Amino acid sequence: MRLTRQERREYLRREPRVDGVMNSVEGLAELPRVVRRDICTAVALARKFNDLVVRPVYREIDERVRRDHDFLPHDFIRTANRWGLFSLWIPKVLGGGGLDLLSLYPFLEEVSSVCVGLANVIGVHYLGVSTLAASWNVRLMDVIYREVSRASHGDDACLISLAITEPLAGTDMEEPELLQRARIGTVATRTAGGWVLDGRKVFISNGHVSTWHMVIAYGDRRNPLETAVMAAVRTGTRGFRFGAHEKKMGQRACVASELVFDECFVPDELICAAPAAFAECVKDPRQITQDMIDFVVASSRAGVGAFATGAARGAYEAALALACRTHVDGDLLVNRQEAQLALAEMYRNVNMARTLYLEAAYANALRGMFRDLYGRAVHLLARLTPRWCFTAFLSPLLRRESLSERIRRRAFDGYGEEDGRVASGWASIAKFSCSDLAIRNCDMAMDLVGAEGLRLDGGVEKHLRDAKLLQIYEGTNELNRLNLLKTLVVPNVPEARVFE
Repeated sequence: MRLTRQERREYLRREPRVDGVMNSVEGLAELPRVVRRDICTAVALARKFNDLVVRPVYREIDERVRRDHDFLPHDFIRTANRWGLFSLWIPKVLGGGGLDLLSLYPFLEEVSSVCVGLANVIGVHYLGVSTLAASWNVRLMDVIYREVSRASHGDDACLISLAITEPLAGTDMEEPELLQRARIGTVATRTAGGWVLDGRKVFISNGHVSTWHMVIAYGDRRNPLETAVMAAVRTGTRGFRFGAHEKKMGQRACVASELVFDECFVPDELICAAPAAFAECVKDPRQITQDMIDFVVASSRAGVGAFATGAARGAYEAALALACRTHVDGDLLVNRQEAQLALAEMYRNVNMARTLYLEAAYANALRGMFRDLYGRAVHLLARLTPRWCFTAFLSPLLRRESLSERIRRRAFDGYGEEDGRVASGWASIAKFSCSDLAIRNCDMAMDLVGAEGLRLDGGVEKHLRDAKLLQIYEGTNELNRLNLLKTLVVPNVPEARVFE
């Protein structure tokens, strides 16, 4: 039985659409071949980094933070910076190492298999990088990314954080429908030559150790979607100070900070995005704000999936190691059938989680914020052009405001609704599925090894502490389940409504 080209197209576009549920298959045809090589490079680099840096210090850092709440892992950050890890995934055109962005996810999984907290120190920096990129202010991207790259390989790292969560509006800040009803506290007031920020941000990962902070504020609390302002605030700016550290059960190595803004003036040249910046875009400002939120969470929630897969794998590997040296009734625990069944299920959970976050990562590459970077011509040009050439000839062009306006119009007006739904929906699937699988593996590991799992040198209890937080940040798992319905289910079920 043969299909005509028209029949093939018609059947493939029926729900569920193949290109919406098989992102990795589509990626085989669409993505450049060098992507696989970069992923292999990133995994090998992560394993070397684990052996030489992470394993020798992660327990000590975790215990040090437990005993001394003010301790910050500056030595680890300095070492990671010398390895170039804070600029390696910044595009070469903007001064970075230019490693393919897809390869960041397997890198984070590898480091998380030892310590999610230290992996998050690296990963959350790229959350800040992605947030700035979501504004498509290429002038400011060129300035800040090049500062990060210049500091790379030295002793003083330049990190970027995202400051969005507020004391009375946590998860609500990540969902446009909930944002309209959120109890917003951080406001931005227009003044001569810039904006004045007032308010507080909480649970800001890497806050105390970052140089730049991408702060999301609102001109009108009653109308946040149309008045959102993204400001780049440098540590040390007048009117900005750090508050307390959060006391966390897991991921202690990655500080969660309070940021306080008291009449903090941010000049226009450090405003990444404001309502006036989108005046020439065809899209409604409310939709542009939603697109920016979707740009960021589509990439970051896939990253949480990678963290969770690492935690699930770490628990499995710790349980396997303990089972191979623990004797029960004169025989090794690993030889008992109940242990073998548990280990087999845990191994399955790791691979299920990896498949899900990679599927979400492919969806983000094909349909998300950086989709234009994967065009074969653009990708080849970025690969073959020396970095000095970009710095000498392209950087002056990137700093022209008119270029930012043209790129911003292309980025937002050309971003299709279906692309956004697929990228956001698959990111939510990865986030809640992988984190739930991580908790499942940690629980099974604790059941399997018993009291041995509570030993600090056994590793299982730390993986459990680290994994629990993964169900909460980047939107709770409940919110991500609802976002999945909103993006991938409700559009095909007119009778259903979400977030109402």
